[in-house]
This record gives sequence, structure tokens and C-alpha cells, in this order.
Amino acid sequence: MRKGYNVPIWSTFIIILIALDQLTKFLIVKSLEVGESIKVISNFLYITSHRNQGAAWGILQGKMWLFYIVTIVVLVILFMFFKNEGYGRPDVQLGLSLLIAGSIGNFIDRLFRGEVVDFVDTYIFSYNFPIFNVADAALTIGVIVLIIVILFEGKEEKA
Repeated sequence: MRKGYNVPIWSTFIIILIALDQLTKFLIVKSLEVGESIKVISNFLYITSHRNQGAAWGILQGKMWLFYIVTIVVLVILFMFFKNEGYGRPDVQLGLSLLIAGSIGNFIDRLFRGEVVDFVDTYIFSYNFPIFNVADAALTIGVIVLIIVILFEGKEEKA
């Protein structure tokens, strides 16, 4: 049985993710110099202080005005989707809440720092994956959740 929206729960979830994102970034800025790295798991996971004025893989460096506009438009669309498509669908609400939290987390960095603080540095089969943060992880997981929802949509009705 599906219920409508649970705004207090999803709002709290979003606020907690944003707070976690901002707290971890604050700790990195205060504890490590840019470029400084701490080994967590050798050849796999490091905490590396990094700044990014663009998007993943450093694309669109220095185009902050573009990120401001795109983020605001994306947030409006995400809230509209939450209202229109999320009703009675906690899976959709989860995916959209992750996207909202991740978007706001990185937007705060761009707005107040002029750059995004990244710090999770991973090596996957010797490939150094782009350094990311909690907001980036929330965005990625949100996209994965929504892809799964879309792939399985309608299959539950056939079963």
C-alpha cells in the first residue's frame, strides 16, 4: 500500500545529508592542505584534499555562473518531480532526495567558496577515479536509484 509524501522524513534526510557533506568538507579544509593525502587503504582509498572549480573530471573549470544557473534550474525540476512523480512512491522520493541533497551540497560550496571541496580519492584496478565528496556520492546513488526504479517500473504490476 502506498502512502503520499512523508515530507518531514525526506526533509530531515536531505538536511542530514547536506550537513554531513558540509561537515566533512569543513574538516578537510581545516585539517589538510590542498594536495595533502592520508592513506586509508593502500592502493585503494585515500583522503586527499582537492578543490574543483568545474564538474567531474575537471570539465567546465571556472564557469561558476553556469553552475549557479544550472543548479537552480535542476533543483526546481527535482522539486517538481518530487511533487508530481513522487506521490506514493518512496523509491522515487529516495532517489530525488539524494539528488536534491547532493545538488544543494555542491551548490553551497560554489556559492561560498567559489569551488567544490573534494576528498574521497579511490583507485579502482589502478585507475585513479576522480576525487569526490559526500554530495557527489549522493548524486550518483540518487541516479542509480532512479535508473533502477525506471527499469523495474511496470514489472511489479505484471507479476
